[in-house]
Amino acid sequence: MAQSAGTGQFAARARIEVSQPAVLLGRLADHFTEHGEVTRGERAARFAFHFGTAELAVDGRHLDISALASDASGIAFVKVALAEHIFELSEPERPEIHWTGDCAAGSPVPYLRRMKVERVELVTSRMRRVRLSGEDLERFSRKGMHIRLLFPPEPGGEYGWPVMGEDGRPAWPEGLPKPIARVYTIRRIDVEAGWLDVDMVLHEGDGFPGAGFAMSAKPGDEIGITGPGGGTYGQARRYLIAGDETALPAIARILEELPENATVTAVIEIPDAAEEQELASKADVELTWVHRNGVAAGSSDLLEQAVKAVDWPTNAPDSFVWVGCEHATFRKLRAYFRKEKQMPRENHMIVAYWRRGQAGEHAGGKED
Repeated sequence: MAQSAGTGQFAARARIEVSQPAVLLGRLADHFTEHGEVTRGERAARFAFHFGTAELAVDGRHLDISALASDASGIAFVKVALAEHIFELSEPERPEIHWTGDCAAGSPVPYLRRMKVERVELVTSRMRRVRLSGEDLERFSRKGMHIRLLFPPEPGGEYGWPVMGEDGRPAWPEGLPKPIARVYTIRRIDVEAGWLDVDMVLHEGDGFPGAGFAMSAKPGDEIGITGPGGGTYGQARRYLIAGDETALPAIARILEELPENATVTAVIEIPDAAEEQELASKADVELTWVHRNGVAAGSSDLLEQAVKAVDWPTNAPDSFVWVGCEHATFRKLRAYFRKEKQMPRENHMIVAYWRRGQAGEHAGGKED
């Protein structure tokens, strides 16, 4: 995949015609303020993400976009992030987006990998660990904790593999089913050996393709992954880390990575005592398990109250709060730390991993 000559980076451009480009630019800036660093001018803006940057400028009835990134996956992520939100925020219009430059239409999707199941093991009675093997995984060790697993629409079925589309989003082949995507955490990764582990909660009922895959997966089964991104935590001396069982793989990984000079208060909600795990860490960790004991997940304030019971100082310096949980609890805890504890946004990551009563990509996934 060609790299733009002389820039040391990957680059792409697009010129989009819309009826109110300044209004669209403002909407995009408002949205991406929550997900990156936004610099606004009178008729221009710059968005800086961890995977790349984009500069946007209004020119008559057009919005001109210049994107830069340090690698092919980064430029592809910038394209898809902008395309998705341009379409969403310009409705009912449907502007045409045609990118020029790197990662052109028809080229391979650089952040997608085809993986094979290497082995499957039980972590607890309600969580299964799937080891996936593949090639060129270096990026997945340093660009974020989360990936999307691409499950076949039917158990044991197949799906088509995409290429880069004209508008920057993946273009799927016609006549073949599209996969079902769900977000998971890379629990562990070994780039040299070419594998990564994913811990998967064994939810009951329909609407959980990941649980179905984890139950039936066997060595040699093929699955796609895209990513990585999200789930990051800041540098601090003191941490408050909390979540339910859906966030437990991320919490376990964070605890393993924290240095020995860090002090951690961890609060984890799980179904019952049988789901407790041994969590290794070099840091000084005070861990509290909160057992639902028959209470339905997402139907109580157990995690919220346990987190609020922690003696956490207001506007604490050199501290970081990380929480992954159900959507209603996410909203309450975000408000608690921002308003009552006066924590700056750069000092916390509060994530809705799921939403009770909903399934799919839009059931959670909010980071703030």
